[in-house]
Amino acid sequence: MLYAIIAQDVDDSLQNRLAARPAHLERLNALLDEGRLILAGPHPAIDTEDPGEAGFSGSLIVAEFNSLEDAQTWAADDPYQQAGVYASVTVKPFKKVFP
Repeated sequence: MLYAIIAQDVDDSLQNRLAARPAHLERLNALLDEGRLILAGPHPAIDTEDPGEAGFSGSLIVAEFNSLEDAQTWAADDPYQQAGVYASVTVKPFKKVFP
C-alpha cells in the first residue's frame, strides 16, 4: 500500500538539511531502485522553485510499504529526522487516484 510521509521542518533547518541531504537521498534512491517511490520532494519556504537561503518548510514522500508500521519505522530512521530537521512527521495511508 502507498503511504504519505508529511514532514514539517523546524525553523532555520537549511544547514541541517544540507548536511544530512546525501544520506537522505541515498535512502530515497534505494526506494526508487526497488520501484517503491512514487514521489518525493521538499516544500520551499517561499513561492519559488529555488528558495535560496529561505530554505524549506518541510517534505513530502509518497512510497509503497508493507504496512503503516513499516512506513512509520522508515520515516523515523530518516537522516533528516536524526539531524533535527523535522519538527513533526505524519505518516498515513495514501490512495493514488490520478494520474
